[in-house]
Amino acid sequence: MNAAAFKANFKKEQETAGFEGYKGVMEIIERVRTEGDAALLSYTEQFDGQSPESFKVPKERLEESYDALSYEEKEAFETIRRRIEQYQLSIKYEDKAEGEFQYVYHPLEKVGVYIPGGTALYPSSVLMTVVPAIAAGVQEIHAVTPTFESTNITFAALYACGVENVYTAGGAQAIAALAYGTESIPKVDKIVGPGNYYVALAKRLLFGQVGIDMIAGPSEILIYVDDAVHIDAIVYDIFAQAEHDANARTFLLSEDPAVIDRIAERMDALMDQQSRSSIIHQSIAHNHYRIVDSRESLISLINDVAPEHVSIQHKDAEMIISNIKYAGAVFNGYYSPEAIGDYAAGPSHVLPTDGTGRFSHGLNINDFLTSHAVISIEKDTYGTIAPPAKIIAQREGLNAHHQSLDIRME
Repeated sequence: MNAAAFKANFKKEQETAGFEGYKGVMEIIERVRTEGDAALLSYTEQFDGQSPESFKVPKERLEESYDALSYEEKEAFETIRRRIEQYQLSIKYEDKAEGEFQYVYHPLEKVGVYIPGGTALYPSSVLMTVVPAIAAGVQEIHAVTPTFESTNITFAALYACGVENVYTAGGAQAIAALAYGTESIPKVDKIVGPGNYYVALAKRLLFGQVGIDMIAGPSEILIYVDDAVHIDAIVYDIFAQAEHDANARTFLLSEDPAVIDRIAERMDALMDQQSRSSIIHQSIAHNHYRIVDSRESLISLINDVAPEHVSIQHKDAEMIISNIKYAGAVFNGYYSPEAIGDYAAGPSHVLPTDGTGRFSHGLNINDFLTSHAVISIEKDTYGTIAPPAKIIAQREGLNAHHQSLDIRME
């Protein structure tokens, strides 16, 4: 497939996607809003087959989960936590003061974090969401996760990060609980974190009732390669994305059709050896795209699709990357596979998907800050800027505005 044909098909897919299940999620949201914990319990029994006596996880269970880790696992958490924190603090917005203006930042008070727990456990998502929030200065973090084992690595990661408010709830119902509050789960100011389609749809529907980081769909990667690429490394990069979910999307781009064919052959040879081969099979069968075209067309395609992850493993990587305007994150070279971004690179792995990278960015420390300007106009400046302001106010027909400005000219 060439770039033009892909764009046409992809646009049709996007136009027909997005709101399947709308009514069902709306019903879940409304029930949680009006019935609180009773609705949350009902949906937890229905979707997770669980009937927790209490949604809040006792601190002892979190601590036991952490204590069950090996020394190496504890060190891994701490090493990655420090690296994420250092990166996030390096990009944090700082208060600015200049002349008659100040711009000040404050951390959000209450944040809700969604940690997936469906087909796998994701302690990495704990690190990638909680550490930036803590670095920003958020004092109250509430984590929800559909994780019900007595001790598990998600609880261990939350304990390692110092989060004590943890609740065993998932899906759209957990998002609604954080948005409105229930008897067990408090209302928060903002909800962050990745989740499945229904979690994303709930976040979309609740935006405005509560702050939302982004509306992220199934994970995706676009890999741009040349004829010198390490074939098996690319195959595993594709599998690493496909094993997330049957709906995960993978894009393989090249100017050389022979490279695409070689990679496809190795994918067929290695697929059945993977521990999550069933999921990979489904993802590759329905959501894997192979595109061959000129460099100009391929770069244009990248910017149109704005993929969550873009991996450039090409001898002209610097030139290609310099022309990429829209992406969740760009990974440059052999030693920067997307998998290192999932765990330890530093930037959060919570990234925009499904083209939303054209107008949004990956989660970072600044998403946990609110800001406002402090305006202190001096008399001389006022004498300069008030007259044109009065003219505009008069043309808008807002007489009190005009008078408020004019009275200070005396």
